[in-house]
Amino acid sequence: MADIIDLTLLADARRYLQKLLDTRGITYFLKKEGHRLFQLEPAKVELVMRTAMRSRKGAQRPPEQAVEHCRAEIRRELIRRVASAMLQTGL
Repeated sequence: MADIIDLTLLADARRYLQKLLDTRGITYFLKKEGHRLFQLEPAKVELVMRTAMRSRKGAQRPPEQAVEHCRAEIRRELIRRVASAMLQTGL
């Protein structure tokens, strides 16, 4: 069975993620407490997803498989950026 990918949802989510990164930075998406030094805050990823889904005027909710794929892509992008920031600071 093929994966369902909603390209519009993915583009909207990436656009909103970039806006948040530009205004608040990568630390906005990291947990402030916890045993791991760098851990993503799931609520912030969900904020990006909810905003991207809400931005679709008049469209019905995308299939759950498309939402999960988009969520995974946003998490991958954030992980990539955290790793890049760690390399730049020398950690």
